[in-house]
Amino acid sequence: MCRNIRTLFNFDPPATDEEVHAAALQFVRKLSGSTMPSKANEQAFEVAVEETAAVARKLLDSLVTTAPPRDRDVELAKARARNAKRFGRPEAGS
Repeated sequence: MCRNIRTLFNFDPPATDEEVHAAALQFVRKLSGSTMPSKANEQAFEVAVEETAAVARKLLDSLVTTAPPRDRDVELAKARARNAKRFGRPEAGS
């Protein structure tokens, strides 16, 4: 599950609230060991996701760096190249 959590800091444009929420959802799923909580735990699960997303957003907004922002398309191409090497598959779009 955690492999779906992506680095969100220092990108241009900055991470969206949807990306932060998706990362928070994956984190809570990993902690709870459940992708779909029971009805009894649904409320606690949703509160945890919202609170985790708020803390993550606060963290991202407070971090500083002198490094230039990364380009999402360049990082995606690098990831695809790593995956092609790792899994022996041709890169997408090749």
